[in-house]
Amino acid sequence: MVEKLFLRGAGWNLLNANDETPACVLQRRGLTRTKLWDAMVDAGVRAEILLRKLNDPNIEFLDSDGLESEPESEPEAEDDVEIEVEEVKVDDSQEPELENTAQPNSNLIEEDPSSMPEVYLKTKLEYKDGALVTDRGDGVMMDWENGLMAAGCDSLFKGSNPSKTVLNIGFGMGIIDTMIQERSPANHYICEAHPDVLAKLKQDGWYSKPGVHILEGRWQDTLPELLSKNVFFDGIYYDTYSEHYEDMLELFDLVVGLLTEDGVFSFFNGLGADRLVVYEVYRKLVEIDLANYGLELTYTEINAPTGTLEEKDETDETVWNGIKRAYWRCPVYYHPEARFK
Repeated sequence: MVEKLFLRGAGWNLLNANDETPACVLQRRGLTRTKLWDAMVDAGVRAEILLRKLNDPNIEFLDSDGLESEPESEPEAEDDVEIEVEEVKVDDSQEPELENTAQPNSNLIEEDPSSMPEVYLKTKLEYKDGALVTDRGDGVMMDWENGLMAAGCDSLFKGSNPSKTVLNIGFGMGIIDTMIQERSPANHYICEAHPDVLAKLKQDGWYSKPGVHILEGRWQDTLPELLSKNVFFDGIYYDTYSEHYEDMLELFDLVVGLLTEDGVFSFFNGLGADRLVVYEVYRKLVEIDLANYGLELTYTEINAPTGTLEEKDETDETVWNGIKRAYWRCPVYYHPEARFK
């Protein structure tokens, strides 16, 4: 029944009154890791791939006979067309909801640094209580990620070359970079764009550490120059804030040019991690996309810290106390490692 519903256009990510997708209902009922759950995830993957194809400007649409559609005939003259306009009454007692209608200079909607890189880079950051937060309380990076960063560091030092040259994109709190330094790499590149984080790097003496190279600016601007200089990496790690999967697809173009033959690419895998079914969909999408670049992706499952799963974020047990929005709600972390096939 579920398969037939999806084939007839049912939405895998539709929400009910409790902000639940169909898969969220399965999760609440303990029905993950079942055929029903797999059907939900597969439907999400199909929908995302189809949407991407539909947005491809190079796609050609065919008519029902499999032939390119003929140009539409010229419309009738305006005087020969009758247009019936139905009067629509507007209820002034209720303010209409805004959806993607804010102009760039509008003051009606607060610009969100978590989804707009240009806003994030102008947002004031503060290091406090084992976290890096924005001035409005968004969590950029937190101490609970230590175990996940350790897994990322281990991945960067795999491979046959004993003298490692590694790259970390996004310094944040410097968790993984501190771990990298303990391994004494031959060269340690750090790419960071936020001025407050760059000030922290200078304050803590990172600019003068042996073998450390600081790339000031967004990776979109700094990494192509390394590519032109034939700089290659045994390990590349990616963990930025406010960027999206579309940015990662652009990064993959550079990774395949910067990575050594037996190098490892990894990243903080928080794609859709505030909802388990979305996290599972992205798990498959990344695997499909990296395969197109000749990279084979494997995952290691790590139990997420229990404090990230507390339903009430005001309690002492949760790591989200004082954080505006939880960016992690999944019981398992899929640690990624990508290598050339």
